[in-house]
Amino acid sequence: MKAIRCNTLTGYKDLSLEDRSPPNPAANEILIDVKYAALNFFDTLITEGKYQEKPTLPFTPGGEVAGRVAQTQGKNSTFAEGERVMAYTGWGGLQEQIAVPEKDVIKIPANMSDEAAASLMITYGTAMHGLVERAQITAGETIVILGAAGGAGLAALEVAKASEAKVIAVCASDDKCQLTLNHGADAALNCQEMDIKQELKQHTNGNGVDVVYDCVGGALSEPALRSLKWRGRYLVVGFAAGEIPAIPLNLILLKGARVDGVFLGRFIKEQADEFNRLTRQLLTWAETGKINPHIDKIYPLAETVAALDHLASRTSKGKILIDVAASAPK
Repeated sequence: MKAIRCNTLTGYKDLSLEDRSPPNPAANEILIDVKYAALNFFDTLITEGKYQEKPTLPFTPGGEVAGRVAQTQGKNSTFAEGERVMAYTGWGGLQEQIAVPEKDVIKIPANMSDEAAASLMITYGTAMHGLVERAQITAGETIVILGAAGGAGLAALEVAKASEAKVIAVCASDDKCQLTLNHGADAALNCQEMDIKQELKQHTNGNGVDVVYDCVGGALSEPALRSLKWRGRYLVVGFAAGEIPAIPLNLILLKGARVDGVFLGRFIKEQADEFNRLTRQLLTWAETGKINPHIDKIYPLAETVAALDHLASRTSKGKILIDVAASAPK
């Protein structure tokens, strides 16, 4: 089978397309024919050894997949061969087949596309973990999303709106701002053209915001933190800007604020039952149309490096998928 392999921790540009033997599933695993694998920002980090999870070399990146069941482990399985499924894998998704523990495999609802299913587990799972489980947002609260037009940001936007919160999207261009408005944002701010702290103050009539969902880090983090109201919540999701900010702790004290780390991989390991509950809620929202992943572009497996270039450039809008069986980009 064809697979993308990381043989050295020198970055995604050194990934290679190789032939490998198909995996041999263990007694508790299901073999999946992968149709789509979704890319995430951590796929650029994991190939440099800079991510929290560090698989042993050589390995195959790709943290979430959608496809069909190729093989089960006997009649006691709750899945049938040929059934459409999706799974969070952490890594290993960028190959034609993958063996996944049966407990981590989810049936794709009949009215959900394979493309949407491949896009749900990580960005939307992270949004559910951060906004619903950690921040416990409620209807009417105001949520600020930094990097709102990316895959993680749009997912958070839709989860916030499904929770009946108000969303202020912060983006790096006017076209990205428009995309977030099209997806339901109540306001969108171009951080390249305005003082974000002052704009957020104006948009909340000086009251401040309830929650900041920070996918970006860098220079935006402190002014966003300063925009929090008393007892606001700040969610640390990622550092797409490439800089981990140093936050003055006195701001946390003065605002009575809470800072929560949002790390989906650890959450799944430590609180699997809660993750499964949130996933069921997410699927319900998807089936009723409240969640609809925006696909920016789909690349064939052979063009994975180009796809990661697009992701790393921070010009992408929404999710980037790899069509594992495709021969040309869409």
